[in-house]
Amino acid sequence: MVRHLRGEAQAGRMLPFVVEYEGRLAGQLTVAGITWGSMCSGHIGYWVDQAVAGRGVMPTAVALAVDHCFRSVGLHRIEICIRPENVPSRRVVEKLGFREEGTRPRYLHIDGAWRDHLVFALTAEEVPEGLLTRWHRTSPGRSTEIK
Repeated sequence: MVRHLRGEAQAGRMLPFVVEYEGRLAGQLTVAGITWGSMCSGHIGYWVDQAVAGRGVMPTAVALAVDHCFRSVGLHRIEICIRPENVPSRRVVEKLGFREEGTRPRYLHIDGAWRDHLVFALTAEEVPEGLLTRWHRTSPGRSTEIK
């Protein structure tokens, strides 16, 4: 798996990240399906350890990854596809202000069946100040300091 991720990253098709919280592995985030040319887009998938869920770890990781993709990598659009029943993951994109675009019927084969996914997206023009900055500015009690 690591060899595959490394190869895809070196080819410019994927950006795999480890998410740490208080010095421990807390999750994983991957920007995959990176497409260049007239599209300049990718999609994000993630998971977080249930022990740290609800502490802003994954919204912070997603915001940092999106900012990196838009500002440093040069992508224009990021999508996140989530199963409708995955309320915690839906909460991440809602907190960050991703736009819901609709449903992709039978999008991925998971647990032995083709599963529908909701599509959420964001373009670089929607967050000129950066996604992390926008999230912290619009979220009460959120510090703008990155540690």
